[in-house]
Amino acid sequence: MIDHVTIAVSDLEKSRQFYEQAFKPLGFKLAFGEKEKFWAFDLGKGFLFEICSAKNTAAITSFHVAFRVENHQKVHEFYDAAILAGASDNGAPGPRPHYTENYYACFVHDPDGHNIEAVFDTWKS
Repeated sequence: MIDHVTIAVSDLEKSRQFYEQAFKPLGFKLAFGEKEKFWAFDLGKGFLFEICSAKNTAAITSFHVAFRVENHQKVHEFYDAAILAGASDNGAPGPRPHYTENYYACFVHDPDGHNIEAVFDTWKS
Protein backbone atom coordinates (compact mmCIF):
# COMPACT_ATOMS: atom_id res chain seq x y z
CA MET A 1 0.00 0.00 0.00
CA ILE A 2 1.31 3.46 -0.80
CA ASP A 3 1.93 5.69 2.21
CA HIS A 4 2.98 8.85 0.38
CA VAL A 5 4.26 10.13 -2.95
CA THR A 6 6.49 13.16 -3.41
CA ILE A 7 7.09 15.02 -6.67
CA ALA A 8 9.53 17.83 -7.35
CA VAL A 9 8.06 21.08 -8.65
CA SER A 10 9.73 24.10 -10.23
CA ASP A 11 7.81 26.73 -8.24
CA LEU A 12 6.86 25.46 -4.78
CA GLU A 13 4.59 28.36 -3.82
CA LYS A 14 2.71 28.33 -7.13
CA SER A 15 2.27 24.54 -6.88
CA ARG A 16 1.10 24.76 -3.25
CA GLN A 17 -1.56 27.26 -4.28
CA PHE A 18 -2.55 25.12 -7.27
CA TYR A 19 -2.97 21.92 -5.24
CA GLU A 20 -4.79 23.69 -2.42
CA GLN A 21 -7.35 24.92 -4.95
CA ALA A 22 -7.52 21.75 -7.04
CA PHE A 23 -7.90 19.50 -3.98
CA LYS A 24 -10.78 21.49 -2.40
CA PRO A 25 -13.54 19.50 -4.14
CA LEU A 26 -11.85 16.28 -3.04
CA GLY A 27 -11.61 17.36 0.59
CA PHE A 28 -7.79 17.10 0.61
CA LYS A 29 -6.10 19.74 2.75
CA LEU A 30 -2.60 21.02 3.40
CA ALA A 31 -1.35 19.09 6.43
CA PHE A 32 2.18 20.32 7.11
CA GLY A 33 5.38 21.38 5.43
CA GLU A 34 8.32 23.69 5.47
CA LYS A 35 8.41 26.93 3.50
CA GLU A 36 10.75 26.77 0.50
CA LYS A 37 11.27 23.00 1.00
CA PHE A 38 8.07 20.93 0.81
CA TRP A 39 4.31 20.73 1.50
CA ALA A 40 2.26 17.65 2.39
CA PHE A 41 -1.44 17.25 1.64
CA ASP A 42 -3.60 14.91 3.71
CA LEU A 43 -5.52 12.53 1.43
CA GLY A 44 -7.18 10.75 4.36
CA LYS A 45 -6.42 7.54 6.27
CA GLY A 46 -2.80 8.60 6.74
CA PHE A 47 -2.06 8.89 3.02
CA LEU A 48 -0.07 11.92 1.87
CA PHE A 49 0.70 13.63 -1.43
CA GLU A 50 3.78 15.81 -1.16
CA ILE A 51 5.43 18.42 -3.32
CA CYS A 52 9.02 19.56 -2.88
CA SER A 53 11.13 22.24 -4.41
CA ALA A 54 13.12 20.95 -7.36
CA LYS A 55 16.00 22.94 -5.85
CA ASN A 56 16.05 20.51 -2.89
CA THR A 57 15.84 17.15 -4.66
CA ALA A 58 19.38 15.93 -3.99
CA ALA A 59 18.25 13.82 -1.03
CA ILE A 60 14.94 12.55 -2.39
CA THR A 61 15.23 12.77 -6.20
CA SER A 62 12.53 14.25 -8.42
CA PHE A 63 10.14 11.39 -7.63
CA HIS A 64 9.69 9.59 -4.33
CA VAL A 65 7.24 6.90 -3.26
CA ALA A 66 6.90 5.31 0.17
CA PHE A 67 5.23 1.97 0.70
CA ARG A 68 3.49 1.40 4.02
CA VAL A 69 4.44 -1.92 5.66
CA GLU A 70 3.14 -3.82 8.69
CA ASN A 71 6.18 -3.76 11.00
CA HIS A 72 9.91 -3.06 11.42
CA GLN A 73 10.81 -6.52 10.10
CA LYS A 74 9.12 -5.78 6.76
CA VAL A 75 11.18 -2.59 6.46
CA HIS A 76 14.34 -4.69 6.84
CA GLU A 77 13.09 -7.38 4.45
CA PHE A 78 12.29 -4.81 1.77
CA TYR A 79 15.67 -3.13 2.18
CA ASP A 80 17.59 -6.42 1.94
CA ALA A 81 15.58 -7.60 -1.07
CA ALA A 82 15.97 -4.27 -2.87
CA ILE A 83 19.74 -4.19 -2.31
CA LEU A 84 20.02 -7.78 -3.58
CA ALA A 85 17.96 -6.79 -6.62
CA GLY A 86 20.42 -4.02 -7.48
CA ALA A 87 19.21 -0.96 -5.59
CA SER A 88 21.69 1.38 -3.97
CA ASP A 89 21.46 2.41 -0.34
CA ASN A 90 19.89 5.78 0.43
CA GLY A 91 19.22 5.20 4.14
CA ALA A 92 19.42 1.92 6.03
CA PRO A 93 16.46 0.70 8.11
CA GLY A 94 16.03 2.61 11.32
CA PRO A 95 14.02 5.17 13.27
CA ARG A 96 13.36 8.60 11.79
CA PRO A 97 11.98 10.54 14.81
CA HIS A 98 12.34 13.86 12.96
CA TYR A 99 9.35 12.73 10.81
CA THR A 100 7.13 11.37 13.58
CA GLU A 101 7.88 9.83 16.98
CA ASN A 102 7.53 6.22 15.79
CA TYR A 103 8.56 6.55 12.13
CA TYR A 104 10.74 3.61 11.06
CA ALA A 105 11.91 3.41 7.46
CA CYS A 106 14.55 2.64 4.89
CA PHE A 107 15.38 4.28 1.58
CA VAL A 108 16.91 2.90 -1.60
CA HIS A 109 17.51 4.23 -5.09
CA ASP A 110 16.02 2.00 -7.77
CA PRO A 111 17.96 1.35 -11.03
CA ASP A 112 16.76 4.68 -12.43
CA GLY A 113 17.72 6.60 -9.30
CA HIS A 114 14.22 7.11 -7.87
CA ASN A 115 14.02 7.27 -4.09
CA ILE A 116 11.94 4.32 -2.86
CA GLU A 117 10.97 3.95 0.80
CA ALA A 118 9.42 1.31 3.02
CA VAL A 119 7.85 2.81 6.16
CA PHE A 120 6.19 1.61 9.32
CA ASP A 121 4.66 4.23 11.59
CA THR A 122 2.39 3.31 14.49
CA TRP A 123 0.18 6.39 14.06
CA LYS A 124 -0.80 5.08 10.61
CA SER A 125 -1.24 1.41 11.42
